[in-house]
Order: sequence, then structure tokens, then C-alpha cells
Amino acid sequence: MKAWLALLALLLCCMAMPAHAQAEEAQRQVLVMLQLPKAHYRPDGSYAGTYGEGVGRQSRQQTAQALAQAHKLEMRSEWAMPLAGVDCFVMRLPEGDARTSAEAARAVAEDRRVAWAQPVGLYRAEASQQEPLYPAQPAAHQWQLAELHKLATGRGVRVAVVDSGVEAQHPDLAGQVVFNENFVDDRLPPAEGHGTAIAGVIAARADNGAGIAGVAPQARLLALRACWQAPQQQTLCTSLGLAKALYAAIQQGAHIINMSLGGPDDRLLALLLDQAQARGAMVVAALPRSGGANPFPASHPGVLVVGSALPLPEGAVLAPGRDVPSTAVGGGWALVSGSSFAAAHAAGLLALVRELDGRRGTLALKTALVTAAQGRIDSCATLARHAGMRVSACKPMGRTAD
Repeated sequence: MKAWLALLALLLCCMAMPAHAQAEEAQRQVLVMLQLPKAHYRPDGSYAGTYGEGVGRQSRQQTAQALAQAHKLEMRSEWAMPLAGVDCFVMRLPEGDARTSAEAARAVAEDRRVAWAQPVGLYRAEASQQEPLYPAQPAAHQWQLAELHKLATGRGVRVAVVDSGVEAQHPDLAGQVVFNENFVDDRLPPAEGHGTAIAGVIAARADNGAGIAGVAPQARLLALRACWQAPQQQTLCTSLGLAKALYAAIQQGAHIINMSLGGPDDRLLALLLDQAQARGAMVVAALPRSGGANPFPASHPGVLVVGSALPLPEGAVLAPGRDVPSTAVGGGWALVSGSSFAAAHAAGLLALVRELDGRRGTLALKTALVTAAQGRIDSCATLARHAGMRVSACKPMGRTAD
């Protein structure tokens, strides 16, 4: 009985791990990738059936255990990623080990049995503090949402919100979330501020007579919790959680992937972004505030980078991101500011574009959006480009540039 009580206490402790402890734990972890053989040659290929699958996986597990033992690491978990052609094994530096996770990863990567190894990176959402809501909807005026919605509402488009938890039962989000998973821990996905606000900007309901209307109110959301709410209104993520969320977005057929966050370059995340784009997904990232060199995922090829204030770096675009009313935890609404929410506006507009383009899809981000002076997204001109013979009463900003 005492053993069961001790186990229960341990589980409860892990479930309630403070935010700072989650970050510290992540930074002691190493991801080790073992290459999967080509399907025709691998023991778990189609010629061998389930017996071969067990043999192949067991062999990789044994290799991973041997690597962990050789490099004095603790095995934590494993994650099969056939889309990426690897199995990922999560290992951890033991308590008292003075090495950094980067040092351990470099040592493991030198083993010829390893495809690559990397430390777990830490990422932060690009948002400012929330304020009490007052009657103001800048996007409704700046982007003339009512007129845009005469042309498209995002029907049939799946938008992945790779972020903190989304309050799926919020009055403005009820019925909008079709997939809701937690890749941070083993709990049910909790309701958290940043993810809930991002979801509202993209796809808050427009038919309930309350709150706000999202840019794409008939889009359907994939709520992929890869981040968690930390003290001082920070939202933190690890590269492992982000990788699992991106993998799920690909598997769930996301048309648009919103990543309102930034952090270090990451080989695994880059591979998954390439896989998503190769399957036709459009990826939107927030312009980082830090101004550091090569912020990721904004630095990745093919990703649309969105800011909320001037000046912008070359290639980035501008969308509403200051004093934006959106959904808040607890069933209410609040004003939010930051490039996180500018990215969410762009993701919603791309959902409208995707609906208009239909089965032929949107060929490239270069031709998806129309911009006016200083990189401002011209929502009316953008939809006019994709609407064909259909017309809208909204007025473009004037002279536009691709």
C-alpha cells in the first residue's frame, strides 16, 4: 500500500511540475535520432509483417540503450517518426552531471550508429501582456472583415495552432476545435492564455452574437499544445514539444500552421517544416522581438514572417497586432498585443485564401498575399486576387506590390 501511495505522490508531483522546473528539465535533455532503413530493406517493412516490425524496433531500442549507457545518460522515452525517417530517443543528463546537454549531444553524435543528436531547445511566444478588454476591434476596420467574409470564411480549411493550451469550450471557440492534443505532458490539454488568444484571432465564431469574430470564422482548429504558461505571463516551449506538435499537424492534414514563437535553430524542426511545406501546408511565424541572428522558425525558408510594428526586416509583412481583442481563459475576452497576434491574423487570412483557391491549393506564399507600402498586408486586394470573378465592396489600400 505504501508503495502505491508513493507512486501516486510521484505522479501528482510530475503533473504539477512548476513552469521553471519544466524549463530546467527540458534543458537537461538530449534527442538522439536513429535512422530508419528504407522501407524495402528494413526488417519492419511490408514484406515482414508485424513480426519484423517488432524486431526492427527492438533492435533500435537496444542500440539506444547501449548509447545511453556508453554516454552516461538516462533513457526517458522514445518517439517513432516514419515521416522524418528516424526514431527519436529522449535521454537525460543525470543529476550532478556537470556537462551541458549540447556537450552530451555532440559526443553522442560522433557514434556512427546515430543519424544525429541535439539538445532540447527552449522557445518563447512573441506576445506582450494582456489588458482588460474595451470596445475596440481594429482588424474589423483595418481589414474590413465583414466584407472579406462575403467572399470567404475559411470553410473546409484546417489551421494548426502550435502554441500553449486552447480553451476549446470558450463561447467563441465552441465547435471550432476539431483536434486537441497535449505534447507537453500527459494531462488533458489545459486552457492557457496565449494559445486561447491566438485561436480566437484566427477562428472565433461569427454567428453567436457575442465577443469577436475571427479572421476565418469557419476554419477548423487543430489545437496542438507544445508550450506552457510560465510566470510573468511568459509562454515557453521546448523543441521536443514543438516537434511532436508539428508531426501531428502533418498527420492531421493541416493547411495552415501558426507558430507565434521564436528560439534557436533546430535540425529536427527544420526537417519537419520542410515535410509540412512539401505536403502543401503554409507556415506562419511571428517576428521575434529579440532581434537575434537567425531566429527560428522565422528564419526558415518558405515561412511567412509577420510583424506588428515598423520597421520590418526584408521579406516580413505587417498585420494588426496591437490592442487586439481576443478570447481569454475563463470564457471572457481581453486585449492582446505583439507579433504573435499579427501572425495569427495572417494565418486567418491565408485560410480565406485557401478556401477560395479550393482543391488546386495556394501555389506559394509569394503569390498568396498582396502587400501595400511598408509591407502592410492588403486584405482586400489579397482576396480580390484569389476570388476570380467574384467581387467585394471593400476598398484596397491603393497601389499594391507583391
